[in-house]
Amino acid sequence: MSPPAVVRTARERGLDLIAVCDHNSAENVGAATRAARDTGLAVIGGMEICTREEVHVLGIFDDGLALSSAQQAVYQNLSGENNPEVFGEQLVMNERGEVVGHNSRLLIGATGLSLKEVVGTIHSLGGLAIAAHVDRPRFSVISQLGFVPPGLELDGAEVCSDVATTVSVVDTAQAGRLRLPEGLAVVRSSDAHRPEEIGSRCTRLLVEEPTACEVGKALRRIEGRRILV
Repeated sequence: MSPPAVVRTARERGLDLIAVCDHNSAENVGAATRAARDTGLAVIGGMEICTREEVHVLGIFDDGLALSSAQQAVYQNLSGENNPEVFGEQLVMNERGEVVGHNSRLLIGATGLSLKEVVGTIHSLGGLAIAAHVDRPRFSVISQLGFVPPGLELDGAEVCSDVATTVSVVDTAQAGRLRLPEGLAVVRSSDAHRPEEIGSRCTRLLVEEPTACEVGKALRRIEGRRILV
């Protein structure tokens, strides 16, 4: 999953836009963005943040400084040190796939931030907050809490299993089965952790340009933008 391998595979699979969201870190986003230059692939920067409740939330941003601020907030609330023999090396790479550093933080761990605090931090920095892999049995808001807390202002929910819903917006009939709030936008993605998983599931969007801002408009179904099922 080096930056050039991710970009190359995404283009081979016909993708126009990807979001790079490593666990509790954004240190490889810049390399992925640079690797994608002049390839026709757009890269949105983000993180998959693990909350205090062990709920995974995707935060995606157009603004690199905002993403850096989100990463700083995560690092300030993340304890523990990585054990490479147990969890593997946590590499920081450049756009050529060369190792330029190692992250010693326990990125697999949970932060001390609550779900509400994570969503609030993402929004305060102008990002989108999407509940990650809500159809999986671990580390989703549904698996951990059993429901989406009332008043939690999510921008969308991600599904990624083979039996995932094909709806773009949760309607009354789907709300009970998915245990998601009615009206919440649903996106399909691969949640890829290996190159062969990239593009295995994707979402078609009607947007003017490949940015987090435009994705947000599609999720909210405003100004003619929308999710295409």
